Parts: sequence; C-alpha cells; structure tokens
Amino acid sequence: MQATALIAEDEPLLAQALKAELAAAWPELQVVATAGDGRSAVREALRLLPQVLFFDIRMPGLDGLGAAAELADCWPADEAPMPQLVFVTAYDEYAARAFEAQAIDYVLKPVQPERLRKTVGRLQQALAAHASSPSPSSPVPDEALERTLAQWRQVLGAAGGGAAASAPAVAPLRIIAASDAGGSTVRMVPIDEVLYFEAADKYLRVLTATHEYLIRTPLKQLLPQLDADTFWQVHRAVVVRSAAIESVHRDEAGKMHLTLRGRAEKIPVSRLYAHLFRAM
Repeated sequence: MQATALIAEDEPLLAQALKAELAAAWPELQVVATAGDGRSAVREALRLLPQVLFFDIRMPGLDGLGAAAELADCWPADEAPMPQLVFVTAYDEYAARAFEAQAIDYVLKPVQPERLRKTVGRLQQALAAHASSPSPSSPVPDEALERTLAQWRQVLGAAGGGAAASAPAVAPLRIIAASDAGGSTVRMVPIDEVLYFEAADKYLRVLTATHEYLIRTPLKQLLPQLDADTFWQVHRAVVVRSAAIESVHRDEAGKMHLTLRGRAEKIPVSRLYAHLFRAM
C-alpha cells in the first residue's frame, strides 16, 4: 500500500533508525520529511499533509502531545483526512499502556522490528478502511474525523492523566496571586472572579469581567489545580469558566468560537474540544 509519512524526532540518529526500520517493514511507505522539533513538525505536516505521523513524545519547544493538539486545531480536513498518529516514546511498558488502550499506536525506543511490524499492520488496516469509505461529499468523513479526534482526545488525556495520577492530590485554587498589566503590583484574585485563562508567550493571562492579570504558571501546571467541572479546556491555550459561557458560534469555515458573559471577545474552540458543545 502506497502511503506517506512524516517523522518528528529530535535525535537524528534515532530518526534515521526509525526510517530504516520502516523501509524494511513497509517498503511502499514514503517518508516525505523528518523534523527535529514540534513546531517544525506541525509546519511540515500542514505543508505536506502526510497520511501517517510518527511523533516523538519529548521534543524541544513543542512536544509530541502539544504538536498533535495543535494539528487538530488547524488541520485542513477538507483537503486531506486527519493522519494516523503514532507516538514514539522512551516510556516504559507500564506508562505506555495509556497508548495501548487507544486506537492510536505507540513505538518504544529503541525501535523493535517485531513491534514496528505490528504497528505497520494496524496503520495499513486503518488506511485501507479509510480508502474504502464513501466520497468526501457524504457525511461519513465528518464522522470519521470525529472518531479520529476522539482517539486523539483520549490518548492526550490519558497521557496527562497518567502523570497527574502519580502526583499527590492538589486542592483546588481559591486565590491567585497575579501581576497587574504593568507588572508593578501583585493582586490577590479570587478564583470565583476568573472567567478564563489564556496562554500567551511566557505568561498566562487571567481574565475577569473587568480586569486582566498575568501569572507565570504554565497552563498544564495550572489545570490540575482547577475544578474540572467549573473550568473547561476549550483550546490548547484556553480554559474557560463553564458557567460563564453565553453562546457558541460556528463560522463559514467550520471553526467554532464562544462568547462569555462579561467579555466581548470571541474565544476559539479547538476541534479537539468541539464535542463539548454539541446540542443536547
């Protein structure tokens, strides 16, 4: 079966080793590019639209999990199906079970030929199933896209949940010590006043109905300290207060945005989280 793939791996020797093993296990596969970091992987994937992605979990700048989430936001599904995703990881077997349980596959470092052949078999079956699906004009491809995104959500959540499960329980935040816009004053902001958080460069914006504050805590570190029923992640860079959501809109391009009570701006909703806003 003819197919295309992209390899994202920050260690050149390991990237070459994976490419060589793939050539042996799947001679028809064409590796169209290799990338050494997550940002480059996203850029090349959007340029080349490969059918398979091999993403190293740990890469500089943007890791494999973050790159996968970013691609889910901006993948042009009207031009090409969402690619099959395989994570390449040095995690031990126990940690990798989060991936084993999902349709998304994983490959442990160093690559074992027998395990890679199993992965190749799964990929070939998935691509063959997609090739036999109806034409893009039917509604079925949308269902296939949602299934793919659901798998990505599960594996990204499982990977994050595995790390959180091993850490001590954290009491939900009640007060946030945040800087004002000028950075000269630290304010004690009650969590009940926060409408949403947004990652921006090296800071995390903390937005209330009337003010904006900044903190240096990364979003992924803040999330375990927030009540999951109160704050929903709707984008890789945005978490909103669920009770403050006023409406959700889909534009002509199919992208979703929401508005919050007390805020005028539109907030993007990632494809990964669009399922939260299906009509009941």
